[in-house]
Amino acid sequence: MRFELSWNGLHAAAESFGGELVSLTDRSRTEYIWHGDPAFWSGRNPVLFPIVGRLKDGTVRMDGGSYEMAQHGFARRSEFAVAEQAEDHIVFELRENEDTLQQYPYPFSLQVRHQLNDAGFSTAFRVENTGSKPMPFCIGAHTAFRCPVQEGERFEDYQIVFDEAETIDNILLNAENLISHKDKEPLLDGGDRFDLDYATFARVDTIILDGLRSKGVSLRHKESGRGVHMAFDGFPMMAFWTQGAKQAPFLCLEPWHGCAAVDDEGGDFTDKRYCIVLQPGEVKELEYIVQIL
Repeated sequence: MRFELSWNGLHAAAESFGGELVSLTDRSRTEYIWHGDPAFWSGRNPVLFPIVGRLKDGTVRMDGGSYEMAQHGFARRSEFAVAEQAEDHIVFELRENEDTLQQYPYPFSLQVRHQLNDAGFSTAFRVENTGSKPMPFCIGAHTAFRCPVQEGERFEDYQIVFDEAETIDNILLNAENLISHKDKEPLLDGGDRFDLDYATFARVDTIILDGLRSKGVSLRHKESGRGVHMAFDGFPMMAFWTQGAKQAPFLCLEPWHGCAAVDDEGGDFTDKRYCIVLQPGEVKELEYIVQIL
């Protein structure tokens, strides 16, 4: 089902399938969220849970068994219940079911709260271990923003601007789309921004960063300064992705707590980088905040 939200001239839409926020328009009715054209990519704003990225050989060991799970986990392909609803926000909830237990042998509650504010929206994740055993998981966002936003603009007119100057490398993927434990290339050397171009994403697929000083990043037009800012404090990794070879008119900003399997890691879930382990009854909360510039 689709649910409409509004607050102070802003409008948004969220859908229970996947628990996603799928639209955000400002007071001029400019749309910021990618609409999911399957000619490029049918996704829009998937919730990545309980894994981020791909598993090594498609399997992972948990609770004494071996389990298979598709890329980015099952939340993005699941129907959420509505736990709370108001004019300016909605809370979706996903719990374990027969399908999830075949992939992930843990009882859980995943709540996703989408809240409009005066300048944009926030998305908050609340994960609770409702079972009796320690529960490992990873979680992330994959929010696709229209890029360019306005008619007559180009993808190359935009840039990524970090809140602070950074010296950081892009972590590369191998041929199996696993993260290389050794292959990197320089991205920034004391600067706070880089320009967008399709050739880069056609070559590396995804820009993956670990160890940023910044707790926020902007996608903005070089001249007008228009775009969006995302605050992601609490997420240790950030990634940027688009269909570079197809010259797709969107860019995903992806705060991650976890990532695709590293090519030299073991097969246990707890070997995954930035894996969170909740004890029975324990809760983990994370939030990212998007502001229209």
